[in-house]
Amino acid sequence: MGEFEIIERYFSHLGGAGSDIILGVGDDCAIVSPPPGQQLCCSMDAMVEGVHFPVAYAPRYIARRALGAALSDLAAMGAKPSHFTLSLTMPDADASWLEAFASGLAHLAHQTEISLIGGDLTAGPLTVVIQVHGWVPAGQAVQRSGAQPGDIVVVSGTLGDARAALDLLGGEAGSEAERYLLERYHRPEPRLALGRALRHIATAGLDISDGLMADAAHIAKASGCAVQLDAASVPISGALLSCFPELAHDYALSGGDDYELLLTMRPEDWSQAARLAGDCSLTRIGTVAAGQGVVVEGRPEVTRAAKKGYQHFD
Repeated sequence: MGEFEIIERYFSHLGGAGSDIILGVGDDCAIVSPPPGQQLCCSMDAMVEGVHFPVAYAPRYIARRALGAALSDLAAMGAKPSHFTLSLTMPDADASWLEAFASGLAHLAHQTEISLIGGDLTAGPLTVVIQVHGWVPAGQAVQRSGAQPGDIVVVSGTLGDARAALDLLGGEAGSEAERYLLERYHRPEPRLALGRALRHIATAGLDISDGLMADAAHIAKASGCAVQLDAASVPISGALLSCFPELAHDYALSGGDDYELLLTMRPEDWSQAARLAGDCSLTRIGTVAAGQGVVVEGRPEVTRAAKKGYQHFD
């Protein structure tokens, strides 16, 4: 198959016709018209075979992780997804691989109401690059720089599950707990509805991709404050405790790829935030104080490497 046949057969159906998309897949450029009173949020994520996912990883999971991780950045800023571009580099045009990849991409794209508007196909080592775009009311995007001393620190969901899944990849998932951990890695859930629900409450925020401590440090640096975390309050799933009881807390503090939201807010807004979160659990895990950096109370043995989180060039 040639490049244009691949696009027509596997990706053209992912294009949308929303009121903001004037021209999508099939031309030299896409044309998008910003809705009145909205600002554009955009983010790009690259996933490389052997770095971000295992060699010979299922193509439906590659697609699901690539789009899910990119969408999580929109969730962190409280944006509503609109459209995305896909740059796909692959060693050959294998029809069965493309079918599974496109199916995984379509499932999450339809679920989150985001449309493909263009991209690029290239022969080479397997790499997936997705750029997502979304809209947020002018001046309402949640940034990393708004935390103030006295704010509380909250996190969605549970942490450490995806890191634990790395220890299970390639083996047989024999228990329900192991299958749960693997699903958390295979199918990250961008907290889009939660991000939009809390954007008027959150003073700062981001998604946890490199590890709780490393990402909390981004908020601390951008806001010019210290983030104090209570290790005992960090939410850990029963599955993680069951499978890795001795490593669970370390994985929750330093493991990445969970794509949960880490937010700060005023203490008086906590009850409203918990109510607006609905079925998505929120947990208070710390406070913001004067100073700098991240302090983890209750875990004095935290290593420097754990504090740094995942690093591509280290």
